Amino acid sequence: MQAMKTFKIISLGCKVNQYESQQIRELLESFGLRQAEEKQSPDIAVIHTCCVTQAAASKSRQAIRKILNSNSSCKIIATGCLTSIDGNETANIPKEVMLVARENALTKAIQSALGNIANNAKNTQHSVTSKTANETKIKDKKEAPLSNDPLGLASLNSYKNQSRAFLKIQDGCDAFCTYCIIPKTRKLMWSNPAENVLDEAKRLVDAGHKEIVLTGIFLGAYGQVTTKRKQWNPERQKEFIKLIEMVAQIDGLKRLRLSSMEPGDVTEDLLKVFKAYDNIAPHLHLPLQSGSSKILKRMNRQYNKKMYMDMIELVNKTLDDPAITTDIIVGFPGENQDDFEETIKMAQFAQFAKMHVFSFSLRKGTAAEKMTGKNSAATIKDRAKILTTLGNELQEKYRARFSGKEISVIVENPETQSGMCDRYFDVKLIGKRLAKGDFTRAVLSQNCREATVIE
Repeated sequence: MQAMKTFKIISLGCKVNQYESQQIRELLESFGLRQAEEKQSPDIAVIHTCCVTQAAASKSRQAIRKILNSNSSCKIIATGCLTSIDGNETANIPKEVMLVARENALTKAIQSALGNIANNAKNTQHSVTSKTANETKIKDKKEAPLSNDPLGLASLNSYKNQSRAFLKIQDGCDAFCTYCIIPKTRKLMWSNPAENVLDEAKRLVDAGHKEIVLTGIFLGAYGQVTTKRKQWNPERQKEFIKLIEMVAQIDGLKRLRLSSMEPGDVTEDLLKVFKAYDNIAPHLHLPLQSGSSKILKRMNRQYNKKMYMDMIELVNKTLDDPAITTDIIVGFPGENQDDFEETIKMAQFAQFAKMHVFSFSLRKGTAAEKMTGKNSAATIKDRAKILTTLGNELQEKYRARFSGKEISVIVENPETQSGMCDRYFDVKLIGKRLAKGDFTRAVLSQNCREATVIE
Protein backbone atom coordinates (compact mmCIF):
# COMPACT_ATOMS: atom_id res chain seq x y z
CA MET A 1 0.00 0.00 0.00
CA GLN A 2 1.35 3.39 -1.06
CA ALA A 3 1.95 5.85 1.78
CA MET A 4 -0.56 8.66 2.09
CA LYS A 5 0.84 12.10 1.29
CA THR A 6 -2.04 14.46 0.54
CA PHE A 7 -5.42 15.33 2.00
CA LYS A 8 -8.50 17.32 1.15
CA ILE A 9 -11.15 18.74 3.48
CA ILE A 10 -14.60 19.68 2.28
CA SER A 11 -16.50 21.79 4.81
CA LEU A 12 -20.21 22.48 4.56
CA GLY A 13 -22.37 24.61 6.81
CA CYS A 14 -21.79 27.03 9.65
CA LYS A 15 -18.81 28.91 11.11
CA VAL A 16 -18.41 26.22 13.77
CA ASN A 17 -18.03 23.57 11.06
CA GLN A 18 -15.47 25.77 9.31
CA TYR A 19 -13.50 26.13 12.53
CA GLU A 20 -13.53 22.38 13.14
CA SER A 21 -12.32 21.79 9.58
CA GLN A 22 -9.29 23.94 10.38
CA GLN A 23 -8.66 21.74 13.42
CA ILE A 24 -8.82 18.67 11.20
CA ARG A 25 -6.39 20.34 8.74
CA GLU A 26 -3.83 20.95 11.48
CA LEU A 27 -4.23 17.38 12.71
CA LEU A 28 -3.49 15.97 9.26
CA GLU A 29 -0.57 18.34 8.79
CA SER A 30 0.85 17.21 12.13
CA PHE A 31 1.08 13.69 10.66
CA GLY A 32 3.18 15.03 7.77
CA LEU A 33 0.45 15.20 5.14
CA ARG A 34 0.03 18.24 2.91
CA GLN A 35 -3.12 19.75 1.48
CA ALA A 36 -3.80 18.63 -2.09
CA GLU A 37 -3.88 21.17 -4.88
CA GLU A 38 -7.30 22.17 -6.19
CA LYS A 39 -7.42 19.67 -9.08
CA GLN A 40 -5.23 17.04 -7.41
CA SER A 41 -6.73 13.74 -6.23
CA PRO A 42 -6.01 13.40 -2.48
CA ASP A 43 -4.97 10.24 -0.67
CA ILE A 44 -7.42 10.97 2.14
CA ALA A 45 -10.50 13.20 2.18
CA VAL A 46 -12.56 14.39 5.14
CA ILE A 47 -16.05 15.70 4.43
CA HIS A 48 -17.32 17.79 7.33
CA THR A 49 -21.05 17.56 6.74
CA CYS A 50 -24.07 19.74 7.48
CA CYS A 51 -27.72 18.73 7.72
CA VAL A 52 -29.46 21.86 9.05
CA THR A 53 -31.84 21.59 6.09
CA GLN A 54 -32.76 18.72 3.79
CA ALA A 55 -30.91 20.57 1.03
CA ALA A 56 -27.75 20.81 3.16
CA ALA A 57 -27.93 17.10 3.92
CA SER A 58 -28.31 16.36 0.22
CA LYS A 59 -25.28 18.54 -0.62
CA SER A 60 -23.25 16.69 1.98
CA ARG A 61 -24.11 13.31 0.43
CA GLN A 62 -23.34 14.68 -3.03
CA ALA A 63 -19.91 15.87 -1.84
CA ILE A 64 -19.14 12.39 -0.52
CA ARG A 65 -20.21 10.68 -3.74
CA LYS A 66 -18.29 13.17 -5.89
CA ILE A 67 -15.02 12.44 -4.10
CA LEU A 68 -15.64 8.68 -4.24
CA ASN A 69 -16.53 8.71 -7.94
CA SER A 70 -13.53 10.84 -8.91
CA ASN A 71 -10.98 8.83 -6.92
CA SER A 72 -11.93 5.31 -5.86
CA SER A 73 -8.58 4.79 -4.11
CA CYS A 74 -9.05 7.81 -1.83
CA LYS A 75 -9.70 7.03 1.83
CA ILE A 76 -12.87 8.95 2.71
CA ILE A 77 -14.07 9.95 6.16
CA ALA A 78 -17.44 11.64 6.59
CA THR A 79 -18.08 13.36 9.88
CA GLY A 80 -20.10 16.28 11.25
CA CYS A 81 -23.81 16.74 11.77
CA LEU A 82 -25.14 14.45 9.02
CA THR A 83 -23.29 11.45 10.41
CA SER A 84 -24.51 12.23 13.93
CA ILE A 85 -28.25 12.35 13.31
CA ASP A 86 -30.48 9.41 14.19
CA GLY A 87 -32.33 7.71 11.37
CA ASN A 88 -31.40 6.53 7.91
CA GLU A 89 -30.02 9.72 6.37
CA THR A 90 -26.67 8.06 5.75
CA ALA A 91 -28.12 4.72 4.67
CA ASN A 92 -27.30 5.23 0.98
CA ILE A 93 -23.72 6.33 1.53
CA PRO A 94 -21.37 3.67 0.08
CA LYS A 95 -19.82 1.30 2.60
CA GLU A 96 -16.32 2.34 1.49
CA VAL A 97 -16.85 5.64 3.32
CA MET A 98 -15.92 5.73 7.01
CA LEU A 99 -18.78 7.43 8.92
CA VAL A 100 -17.79 9.12 12.17
CA ALA A 101 -20.46 10.54 14.47
CA ARG A 102 -19.66 13.57 16.59
CA GLU A 103 -19.94 11.51 19.77
CA ASN A 104 -16.84 9.57 18.74
CA ALA A 105 -13.32 10.97 18.91
CA LEU A 106 -12.63 12.01 15.33
CA THR A 107 -8.90 11.86 15.96
CA LYS A 108 -9.05 8.12 16.60
CA ALA A 109 -10.87 7.56 13.32
CA ILE A 110 -8.31 9.59 11.39
CA GLN A 111 -5.44 7.79 13.11
CA SER A 112 -7.04 4.49 12.15
CA ALA A 113 -7.38 5.60 8.52
CA LEU A 114 -3.77 6.77 8.38
CA GLY A 115 -2.41 3.59 9.94
CA ASN A 116 1.38 3.60 10.30
CA ILE A 117 1.66 7.31 9.52
CA ALA A 118 -0.19 8.15 12.72
CA ASN A 119 1.55 5.47 14.75
CA ASN A 120 5.01 6.67 13.74
CA ALA A 121 4.32 10.41 13.86
CA LYS A 122 6.76 12.32 16.01
CA ASN A 123 4.44 15.28 16.41
CA THR A 124 2.21 14.34 19.34
CA GLN A 125 0.53 17.71 19.69
CA HIS A 126 -2.80 16.28 18.52
CA SER A 127 -2.58 12.85 20.10
CA VAL A 128 -5.69 11.76 21.97
CA THR A 129 -4.48 11.80 25.54
CA SER A 130 -7.38 13.61 27.18
CA LYS A 131 -10.97 12.49 27.47
CA THR A 132 -13.43 13.92 25.00
CA ALA A 133 -16.19 15.98 26.51
CA ASN A 134 -18.78 13.20 26.42
CA GLU A 135 -16.45 11.04 28.54
CA THR A 136 -16.14 13.69 31.25
CA LYS A 137 -18.11 12.73 34.33
CA ILE A 138 -20.48 15.44 35.51
CA LYS A 139 -21.39 15.01 39.16
CA ASP A 140 -23.50 18.15 39.52
CA LYS A 141 -25.32 19.32 36.41
CA LYS A 142 -25.82 22.81 37.84
CA GLU A 143 -22.07 23.24 38.27
CA ALA A 144 -20.74 21.18 35.39
CA PRO A 145 -17.04 21.76 34.70
CA LEU A 146 -15.86 23.39 31.50
CA SER A 147 -14.68 20.41 29.51
CA ASN A 148 -12.22 19.42 26.80
CA ASP A 149 -12.85 19.73 23.07
CA PRO A 150 -15.81 17.52 22.12
CA LEU A 151 -14.05 16.11 19.06
CA GLY A 152 -10.79 15.43 20.85
CA LEU A 153 -9.00 17.93 18.59
CA ALA A 154 -6.39 20.50 19.55
CA SER A 155 -6.92 24.26 19.38
CA LEU A 156 -5.60 26.14 16.37
CA ASN A 157 -2.28 27.76 15.60
CA SER A 158 -3.50 29.56 12.47
CA TYR A 159 -6.56 29.89 10.27
CA LYS A 160 -5.28 29.05 6.81
CA ASN A 161 -6.15 31.21 3.80
CA GLN A 162 -8.30 33.67 5.74
CA SER A 163 -7.65 37.15 7.11
CA ARG A 164 -10.05 36.71 9.99
CA ALA A 165 -9.98 33.68 12.25
CA PHE A 166 -12.96 31.96 13.84
CA LEU A 167 -12.48 30.69 17.37
CA LYS A 168 -15.02 28.25 18.78
CA ILE A 169 -15.81 28.90 22.43
CA GLN A 170 -19.10 26.99 22.75
CA ASP A 171 -20.83 23.97 21.27
CA GLY A 172 -24.16 22.21 21.67
CA CYS A 173 -27.81 23.20 21.95
CA ASP A 174 -30.88 21.80 23.69
CA ALA A 175 -33.27 24.70 23.02
CA PHE A 176 -35.25 22.70 20.44
CA CYS A 177 -36.57 25.51 18.28
CA THR A 178 -39.28 23.72 16.35
CA TYR A 179 -37.67 24.27 12.93
CA CYS A 180 -34.16 23.19 13.97
CA ILE A 181 -32.46 19.79 13.87
CA ILE A 182 -29.24 20.89 15.59
CA PRO A 183 -30.20 19.69 19.12
CA LYS A 184 -30.28 16.18 17.63
CA THR A 185 -26.83 16.47 16.06
CA ARG A 186 -24.91 18.60 18.57
CA LYS A 187 -26.39 17.25 21.78
CA LEU A 188 -23.40 17.80 24.01
CA MET A 189 -23.12 21.15 25.78
CA TRP A 190 -19.49 22.31 25.84
CA SER A 191 -17.64 25.48 26.77
CA ASN A 192 -13.99 26.14 26.04
CA PRO A 193 -12.10 27.07 29.26
CA ALA A 194 -11.08 30.73 29.32
CA GLU A 195 -7.37 29.96 29.59
CA ASN A 196 -7.59 27.80 26.45
CA VAL A 197 -9.45 30.52 24.56
CA LEU A 198 -6.88 33.15 25.52
CA ASP A 199 -3.93 30.94 24.57
CA GLU A 200 -5.47 30.13 21.22
CA ALA A 201 -6.42 33.75 20.53
CA LYS A 202 -2.83 34.84 21.22
CA ARG A 203 -1.47 32.21 18.83
CA LEU A 204 -3.88 33.33 16.12
CA VAL A 205 -2.84 36.95 16.56
CA ASP A 206 0.83 35.92 16.47
CA ALA A 207 0.09 34.06 13.22
CA GLY A 208 -1.02 37.37 11.68
CA HIS A 209 -4.79 37.32 12.20
CA LYS A 210 -5.84 40.81 13.18
CA GLU A 211 -9.53 39.88 13.50
CA ILE A 212 -10.95 37.06 15.60
CA VAL A 213 -14.58 36.00 15.51
CA LEU A 214 -15.79 34.20 18.63
CA THR A 215 -18.28 31.58 17.54
CA GLY A 216 -20.50 28.83 18.90
CA ILE A 217 -23.82 27.10 18.34
CA PHE A 218 -25.47 29.13 21.13
CA LEU A 219 -22.78 31.65 21.96
CA GLY A 220 -24.44 33.24 24.98
CA ALA A 221 -24.76 29.85 26.69
CA TYR A 222 -21.01 29.88 27.30
CA GLY A 223 -20.37 28.38 30.75
CA GLN A 224 -23.91 26.99 31.05
CA VAL A 225 -25.03 23.37 30.94
CA THR A 226 -28.19 24.12 28.97
CA THR A 227 -29.37 26.66 26.42
CA LYS A 228 -32.70 26.98 28.22
CA ARG A 229 -32.35 30.47 29.63
CA LYS A 230 -34.72 29.96 32.57
CA GLN A 231 -32.38 27.28 33.94
CA TRP A 232 -29.22 29.38 33.69
CA ASN A 233 -26.87 30.08 36.55
CA PRO A 234 -26.61 33.92 36.64
CA GLU A 235 -23.00 33.78 37.82
CA ARG A 236 -22.03 31.66 34.83
CA GLN A 237 -23.50 34.29 32.50
CA LYS A 238 -20.85 36.72 33.74
CA GLU A 239 -18.15 34.30 32.50
CA PHE A 240 -19.17 35.02 28.90
CA ILE A 241 -18.80 38.77 29.37
CA LYS A 242 -15.49 38.41 31.23
CA LEU A 243 -14.13 36.21 28.44
CA ILE A 244 -14.94 38.81 25.79
CA GLU A 245 -13.19 41.49 27.82
CA MET A 246 -10.08 39.34 28.32
CA VAL A 247 -9.81 38.51 24.62
CA ALA A 248 -10.25 42.18 23.69
CA GLN A 249 -7.17 43.02 25.77
CA ILE A 250 -4.82 40.77 23.77
CA ASP A 251 -1.91 42.74 22.30
CA GLY A 252 -2.08 43.05 18.52
CA LEU A 253 -5.75 42.14 18.18
CA LYS A 254 -7.20 44.89 16.03
CA ARG A 255 -10.75 43.62 15.87
CA LEU A 256 -12.88 41.24 17.91
CA ARG A 257 -16.26 40.23 16.53
CA LEU A 258 -18.97 38.02 17.99
CA SER A 259 -20.90 35.67 15.75
CA SER A 260 -24.62 35.04 16.08
CA MET A 261 -26.14 35.66 19.52
CA GLU A 262 -29.64 35.29 20.87
CA PRO A 263 -31.53 38.50 21.72
CA GLY A 264 -31.59 37.53 25.40
CA ASP A 265 -27.78 37.49 25.47
CA VAL A 266 -27.65 41.26 24.96
CA THR A 267 -27.48 42.90 28.38
CA GLU A 268 -26.34 46.28 29.67
CA ASP A 269 -23.19 44.63 31.08
CA LEU A 270 -22.33 43.12 27.69
CA LEU A 271 -22.82 46.43 25.90
CA LYS A 272 -20.64 48.22 28.46
CA VAL A 273 -17.77 45.95 27.40
CA PHE A 274 -18.50 46.71 23.74
CA LYS A 275 -18.32 50.41 24.49
CA ALA A 276 -15.16 50.13 26.60
CA TYR A 277 -12.98 48.55 23.88
CA ASP A 278 -12.41 50.18 20.49
CA ASN A 279 -11.38 46.86 18.95
CA ILE A 280 -14.74 45.18 19.62
CA ALA A 281 -16.68 45.62 16.39
CA PRO A 282 -19.99 47.46 16.91
CA HIS A 283 -21.77 44.65 15.12
CA LEU A 284 -24.31 42.24 16.59
CA HIS A 285 -25.93 39.42 14.64
CA LEU A 286 -29.26 38.86 16.38
CA PRO A 287 -31.64 36.40 14.69
CA LEU A 288 -35.23 37.64 14.65
CA GLN A 289 -36.81 34.74 12.70
CA SER A 290 -40.25 36.42 12.92
CA GLY A 291 -41.71 39.72 14.06
CA SER A 292 -44.87 38.01 15.27
CA SER A 293 -45.06 36.86 18.90
CA LYS A 294 -47.52 34.18 17.82
CA ILE A 295 -45.06 32.70 15.34
CA LEU A 296 -42.11 33.08 17.74
CA LYS A 297 -44.05 30.99 20.24
CA ARG A 298 -44.72 28.32 17.60
CA MET A 299 -41.00 28.36 16.84
CA ASN A 300 -40.24 27.86 20.55
CA ARG A 301 -38.01 30.94 20.57
CA GLN A 302 -37.06 32.29 23.99
CA TYR A 303 -38.32 35.84 23.40
CA ASN A 304 -41.33 37.70 22.04
CA LYS A 305 -41.84 40.77 19.88
CA LYS A 306 -41.63 43.28 22.76
CA MET A 307 -38.49 41.72 24.20
CA TYR A 308 -36.79 41.96 20.82
CA MET A 309 -37.83 45.60 20.38
CA ASP A 310 -36.59 46.49 23.87
CA MET A 311 -33.25 44.86 23.08
CA ILE A 312 -32.91 46.82 19.82
CA GLU A 313 -33.60 50.07 21.66
CA LEU A 314 -30.98 49.22 24.29
CA VAL A 315 -28.33 48.50 21.63
CA ASN A 316 -29.05 51.72 19.73
CA LYS A 317 -29.07 53.77 22.91
CA THR A 318 -25.72 52.38 24.09
CA LEU A 319 -23.63 52.02 20.92
CA ASP A 320 -22.76 54.51 18.19
CA ASP A 321 -24.39 53.52 14.89
CA PRO A 322 -24.20 49.76 15.57
CA ALA A 323 -24.58 47.28 12.73
CA ILE A 324 -27.44 44.98 13.67
CA THR A 325 -27.78 42.03 11.31
CA THR A 326 -30.34 39.27 11.48
CA ASP A 327 -31.86 36.03 10.18
CA ILE A 328 -35.53 35.79 9.26
CA ILE A 329 -37.55 32.70 8.29
CA VAL A 330 -40.39 33.41 5.87
CA GLY A 331 -43.47 31.22 5.60
CA PHE A 332 -43.24 29.26 8.84
CA PRO A 333 -46.34 27.06 9.41
CA GLY A 334 -49.17 29.21 10.75
CA GLU A 335 -47.71 32.48 9.43
CA ASN A 336 -50.54 34.48 7.88
CA GLN A 337 -50.42 37.86 6.14
CA ASP A 338 -50.79 39.76 9.42
CA ASP A 339 -47.84 37.86 10.92
CA PHE A 340 -45.77 38.65 7.84
CA GLU A 341 -46.68 42.34 8.10
CA GLU A 342 -45.47 42.30 11.70
CA THR A 343 -42.12 40.99 10.49
CA ILE A 344 -41.89 43.80 7.93
CA LYS A 345 -42.68 46.40 10.61
CA MET A 346 -40.06 44.90 12.93
CA ALA A 347 -37.41 45.08 10.20
CA GLN A 348 -38.28 48.71 9.60
CA PHE A 349 -38.17 49.42 13.34
CA ALA A 350 -34.79 47.72 13.79
CA GLN A 351 -33.29 49.26 10.61
CA PHE A 352 -31.20 46.15 10.08
CA ALA A 353 -27.79 46.62 8.46
CA LYS A 354 -28.23 43.25 6.74
CA MET A 355 -31.00 40.65 6.62
CA HIS A 356 -30.50 36.98 5.77
CA VAL A 357 -33.90 35.85 4.50
CA PHE A 358 -34.61 32.12 4.53
CA SER A 359 -37.65 30.55 2.91
CA PHE A 360 -39.08 27.97 5.31
CA SER A 361 -38.33 24.44 4.22
CA LEU A 362 -39.51 21.35 6.03
CA ARG A 363 -36.80 19.53 7.98
CA LYS A 364 -37.59 15.90 8.82
CA GLY A 365 -37.17 15.15 12.49
CA THR A 366 -38.23 18.59 13.75
CA ALA A 367 -41.47 19.52 15.51
CA ALA A 368 -42.40 21.82 12.62
CA GLU A 369 -42.66 18.77 10.36
CA LYS A 370 -45.99 17.85 11.96
CA MET A 371 -47.41 21.38 12.28
CA THR A 372 -50.57 22.45 10.51
CA GLY A 373 -51.07 25.70 8.64
CA LYS A 374 -48.33 25.22 6.07
CA ASN A 375 -47.96 27.97 3.48
CA SER A 376 -47.84 27.31 -0.24
CA ALA A 377 -44.54 27.51 -2.10
CA ALA A 378 -45.87 30.48 -4.09
CA THR A 379 -46.79 32.40 -0.93
CA ILE A 380 -43.40 31.74 0.64
CA LYS A 381 -41.64 32.83 -2.56
CA ASP A 382 -43.61 36.09 -2.75
CA ARG A 383 -42.99 36.95 0.89
CA ALA A 384 -39.29 36.14 0.62
CA LYS A 385 -39.01 38.44 -2.41
CA ILE A 386 -40.70 41.32 -0.56
CA LEU A 387 -38.52 40.90 2.51
CA THR A 388 -35.32 40.53 0.47
CA THR A 389 -36.10 43.78 -1.36
CA LEU A 390 -36.67 45.54 1.95
CA GLY A 391 -33.44 44.08 3.31
CA ASN A 392 -31.46 45.45 0.36
CA GLU A 393 -33.00 48.89 0.86
CA LEU A 394 -32.20 48.92 4.57
CA GLN A 395 -28.65 47.72 3.87
CA GLU A 396 -28.04 50.62 1.47
CA LYS A 397 -29.59 53.07 3.92
CA TYR A 398 -27.32 51.86 6.72
CA ARG A 399 -24.17 52.00 4.60
CA ALA A 400 -25.02 55.56 3.54
CA ARG A 401 -24.78 56.72 7.16
CA PHE A 402 -21.01 56.50 6.90
CA SER A 403 -20.48 58.51 3.72
CA GLY A 404 -17.34 60.60 4.24
CA LYS A 405 -16.63 59.05 7.64
CA GLU A 406 -13.57 57.20 8.87
CA ILE A 407 -13.82 53.41 9.11
CA SER A 408 -11.43 50.54 9.83
CA VAL A 409 -10.84 47.86 7.19
CA ILE A 410 -9.00 44.55 7.13
CA VAL A 411 -7.88 43.50 3.64
CA GLU A 412 -9.38 40.17 2.59
CA ASN A 413 -8.75 40.25 -1.16
CA PRO A 414 -5.38 41.81 -2.03
CA GLU A 415 -6.06 41.60 -5.77
CA THR A 416 -9.14 43.82 -5.61
CA GLN A 417 -7.85 45.68 -2.52
CA SER A 418 -11.13 45.04 -0.74
CA GLY A 419 -12.08 43.99 2.73
CA MET A 420 -14.62 44.03 5.52
CA CYS A 421 -15.04 47.10 7.66
CA ASP A 422 -15.85 47.07 11.37
CA ARG A 423 -19.56 47.53 10.65
CA TYR A 424 -19.75 44.47 8.44
CA PHE A 425 -19.88 45.73 4.89
CA ASP A 426 -17.29 45.37 2.11
CA VAL A 427 -15.36 48.30 0.70
CA LYS A 428 -12.69 48.72 -1.97
CA LEU A 429 -9.59 50.54 -0.79
CA ILE A 430 -7.98 53.33 -2.80
CA GLY A 431 -4.47 54.66 -2.38
CA LYS A 432 -1.75 52.77 -0.59
CA ARG A 433 -1.30 49.18 -1.76
CA LEU A 434 -1.92 46.72 1.07
CA ALA A 435 -1.41 42.99 1.63
CA LYS A 436 -3.93 40.38 2.72
CA GLY A 437 -4.70 40.71 6.41
CA ASP A 438 -3.47 44.30 6.72
CA PHE A 439 -5.46 46.58 9.00
CA THR A 440 -5.98 50.18 7.98
CA ARG A 441 -8.05 53.27 8.62
CA ALA A 442 -9.81 54.75 5.60
CA VAL A 443 -12.35 57.43 4.70
CA LEU A 444 -15.49 56.18 2.98
CA SER A 445 -16.39 57.83 -0.33
CA GLN A 446 -19.73 59.45 -1.09
CA ASN A 447 -20.91 56.38 -2.97
CA CYS A 448 -20.04 54.30 0.13
CA ARG A 449 -18.40 51.61 -2.01
CA GLU A 450 -14.81 52.83 -1.86
CA ALA A 451 -12.59 54.17 0.90
CA THR A 452 -9.36 56.13 0.70
CA VAL A 453 -6.57 54.76 2.87
CA ILE A 454 -5.30 57.17 5.50
CA GLU A 455 -1.53 57.28 5.07
